[in-house]
Amino acid sequence: MPLPVLIISILLFFILFFGIGFLLNMLFRSSWIMVILFPIVFIIIVNETKLIEYFRNPVISFSNLGTNLTSLHTADIIILSSGLLGAVLAGVVIRILRNKGYQMF
Repeated sequence: MPLPVLIISILLFFILFFGIGFLLNMLFRSSWIMVILFPIVFIIIVNETKLIEYFRNPVISFSNLGTNLTSLHTADIIILSSGLLGAVLAGVVIRILRNKGYQMF
């Protein structure tokens, strides 16, 4: 992956997950909702198996998921980690704003 594409992807994932996390934290009045949901989103992004297959053929489906997780490239891990960092930072910002007296819904 070219370096400019990697940098833009890191910024986009950071901003995307920060924004979604900030909005969800405001709506649900929880500081860490997106951090809790991030592993599910991570698996959805990496997963190539349909959800129903986890109930029909769980052994094969989880084996495929493990293969997909271990075959991630360094760039993919960095990009997805920046999304997690954005979600964590959204929780920190919401907590700071609430401590300073902002209600936000």
